[in-house]
Amino acid sequence: MAIDTVPMEDIIARASRLGINLNDVKMDSIHLPPGQDFGILSDDEDLNEEDSLEFEGGFGNIIVVDNLPVVPKEKFEKLEGVVKKIYSQIGVIKDDGLWMPVDPATQKTLGYCFIEYNTPQEAELAKEKTNGYKLDRAHIFAVNMFDEIEKFMKVPDEWAPPETKPYTPGENLQHWLTDEKARDQFVIRAGSDTEVLWNDARQLKADPVYKRNFWTESYVQWSPLGTYLATVHRQGAAVWGGASTFNRLMRYAHPQVKLIDFSPGEKYLVTYSSHEPSNPRDSHRVVLNIFDVRTGKIMRDFKGSADDFAIGGTGGFAGVSWPVFRWSGGKDDKYFARMGKNVISVYETDTFTLIDKKSIKVENVMDFSWSPTDPIFALFVPELGGGNQPARVSLIQIPGKEELRQKNLFSVSDCKMYWQSNGDYLAVKVDRYTKTKKSTYTGFELFRIKERDIPIEVLELENKNDKIIAFAWEPKGHRFAVIHGDNPRPDISFYSMRSGTNTGRVSKLTTLKGKQANALFWSPGGRFIILAGLKGFNGQLEFYNVDDLETMATAEHFMATDIEWDPTGRYVATAVTSVHEMENGFNIWSFHGKLLYRIMKDHFFQFLWRPRPPSFLSPEKEEEIAKNLKKYSKKYEAEDQDVSLLLSEQEREKRKKLKEEWEMWVSQWKKWHDEEKLERQRLRDGEASDEEEEYEAKEVEVEEVLDIKEEVLSLDYGQE
Repeated sequence: MAIDTVPMEDIIARASRLGINLNDVKMDSIHLPPGQDFGILSDDEDLNEEDSLEFEGGFGNIIVVDNLPVVPKEKFEKLEGVVKKIYSQIGVIKDDGLWMPVDPATQKTLGYCFIEYNTPQEAELAKEKTNGYKLDRAHIFAVNMFDEIEKFMKVPDEWAPPETKPYTPGENLQHWLTDEKARDQFVIRAGSDTEVLWNDARQLKADPVYKRNFWTESYVQWSPLGTYLATVHRQGAAVWGGASTFNRLMRYAHPQVKLIDFSPGEKYLVTYSSHEPSNPRDSHRVVLNIFDVRTGKIMRDFKGSADDFAIGGTGGFAGVSWPVFRWSGGKDDKYFARMGKNVISVYETDTFTLIDKKSIKVENVMDFSWSPTDPIFALFVPELGGGNQPARVSLIQIPGKEELRQKNLFSVSDCKMYWQSNGDYLAVKVDRYTKTKKSTYTGFELFRIKERDIPIEVLELENKNDKIIAFAWEPKGHRFAVIHGDNPRPDISFYSMRSGTNTGRVSKLTTLKGKQANALFWSPGGRFIILAGLKGFNGQLEFYNVDDLETMATAEHFMATDIEWDPTGRYVATAVTSVHEMENGFNIWSFHGKLLYRIMKDHFFQFLWRPRPPSFLSPEKEEEIAKNLKKYSKKYEAEDQDVSLLLSEQEREKRKKLKEEWEMWVSQWKKWHDEEKLERQRLRDGEASDEEEEYEAKEVEVEEVLDIKEEVLSLDYGQE
C-alpha cells in the first residue's frame, strides 16, 4: 500500500496521536555533540546550509511503516521485536525510537509504526531498502518518510497539469577532455587540502583547477573512465564532476563507510563498512552496498561476518579481502563475482542475482581473476589429498560456466595469475618444490587466450633458482618483463610472445644484468618502461626504450614511494608520500626521463592521474596516424616552438629584472658609501683615501706593564 492509498485523515490522526501539529512543523538544525566529529569537518559541513549533512531536527529521521499485522496485546512484544530486528540492521534506532500505536477500543495494533533513527541518511536508507519488503503473503511493507506528510497535505483538491519547464542540458562531465592544450589532470591530497590541477608540462608547472579544504575524510578516488571524483565521509560516499567547479552529483548513504570501488564502466559503486562486535570472540560485522552511480539507488546489499568475505586476495579491513567483488572486463559491467569457501559466486547486473540461481562449486579454490576484456575468468586450485590430486588452473566462460581450458600443475607451492591488458594472454607464475622439497624454483605457464584451443607454453628462466621479484605485461602489447635474481643487483629480462615470424613460441629479447630495480612500470602505450628501485633502493629510476633495447636516461627521486604514468604515456609522476617524514611531494618527468618540474608538499598523501576513456579512433586510424606522425606533428611542433620562445622571453625578462635589481642595489650602496666618506676619514685620523694599497703598513711594538707585585722572601740557611 503506497502513501497515496492511506487516507489523509488517517495520516493527520497519526500525527495528532504523536502530539504534532503539522502546521507548526519547523526544521531546525541540531549540531553534532562534541566528540562525535572525530575532530574532522565533513566536506559538507560548510556555510552552505542547504547542503548540510549535519544531524537535523524535525522529522527527517523518522519513517512510517504501513501494512504491519494487526495483533492483540499479548502478541505486541513479539511483533515489535520482529520489526526492530529488521530495521536495526540498517541503522541505529534511537532509544524509545520505535512507536507502534494501539487502538484504545480494541487494544490491538493499528497496522503501522513510527521508527526514529539517529540520522536522516539512515532513515532514507531504511525507506529505500524496505519499501515493498514482504513480511508474509498478506503483509508487504509500505514505507514513507514522515516529512512527506506535509507534502501530501498541500495537494490541491483539483488536478492541474504540471508546469512545463524548458529543457536545460546538464553539465558536460567530460569537459576536461576538450582542453585545447590536450593536458591531463591529476588530484593530490596534502594535509587537509585536496586539489585538482592541470599538468602544464609545456609551461613547466601545475595549473590549479579546483581546491577544497576537508573535501574527504579518508581518501579520494577517480572513477575508471575519469568521469567522477569520489570522496569518503562518515555518512557515506559522494561523487563530484563538472568543468571546473566540481559540483556534487550524487550521495550514497552508508554510515561509517571505509572502502569504495567502481565497476569498470562506472555504472556501479561498491561501498564497504565493518563494525566492532559486542562480543570480542565474534567476527566483525560487514556491510556491502552496490549503488547505481547515476541514481544513487541501492541495487543489492550483502551482510555477514568478516569471515564470510575474507577468503583470498589482499588488503581491506578486519581481515576482509578487497575488493570483495571483482568485475568482468569491458564497459558493460554485466557480471561481478566473489569467492567463498569452495565456491565462486557470479552475479549478473540485470537482476543482481546469481547466474542460474546457484554458485559454481570449486573444491578448495584459492584465487580467481577476470579477463580485462571478456567474460572469462581464470581460477587456481591447489593440490589436494597430499598430492594425489594435482593443482590446476582453469578458464571458465560466463554465463554458460563452460570450462574452456585446464592445465594440471604438480609440486606447486604458490601460484599467481597476470592478465595482459587486452586479454590476449594470461601468465601463470608457478612456484614448484624441488624433488627434495627443501627449496622451490619458478616457471611460467603462458596461455594464448585468443588462439584456437588456447595453446599453453612453458617458460623457465636460464637459472631456475632465480627468485622472481616482479613481473609485468606490456599494455596493449605482446612483450613482458621479469625482474629475477637476488638483491642488491638483480637481472631484468624482456620476452615477446611472438617469434620472428610474428607467431609461435615465446622468445627472449634481452637480459639487463645487475640493475638496482625491484619494480616495473610500463607506459600505458607500451614501448617504454621505468625500471624502478623503490624502498631499499631509495628511488633509483631507469627510463628504458624496449623497441630499441636501450636506456634513455637514469635518474633518482630520493625515497620515492609511488610511480604513476599519466593515461597518455607522455609523462610520469614520482612521489614521496607521508610514509616518510621528509622530502614529501612529487616530480613530473617526460617519458624519456627529463625532470620537468618539482612540487614539495608537507604531509603529502595521494597523487592520482585522472583516467581517460578509451579512444573513439579505430585501430586502423591509430595505425595510420602512427605511420604519418610527422605530418600530424607539424602543428604541435609549431606550438611547442611558440611556447619555447615564450618561455625564453619569460626567462630573459626574469634575468633582466634580476640584473636591474642588482644594479639598483649597487647604486644604492655607492650612495651610502659616499654619504659615509667623512666618517671614514675621521676614523682614519684624517686620511681621505679608501684605497688600501695607498697605505703603508708599519709594525709598532708597544710595551705595557700589566702588574707589579713585591714579596718578602725568608731565607732559611739551616743550623750548624
